[in-house]
Amino acid sequence: MLEIAKRFIDKDSMVYLFDGNTVSGTVKDVQDGAILIERVNASIEIINLDYVVRIREYPKTKSGKKKSVVID
Repeated sequence: MLEIAKRFIDKDSMVYLFDGNTVSGTVKDVQDGAILIERVNASIEIINLDYVVRIREYPKTKSGKKKSVVID
């Protein structure tokens, strides 16, 4: 998971956790089993990779803007 998560560095992403929560923001760094995410309001979160179920790039519309509603 560590090597795969590194592909999302500097991309606006959604990180899904095993408890059903989702964290969205820009992935700034991935190392030693943790992801550093910068959120829209400039706060920074560190997430343990052991709790990550899924990572994906934030979906965009045809015009390149972020979708306002994401349904999985």
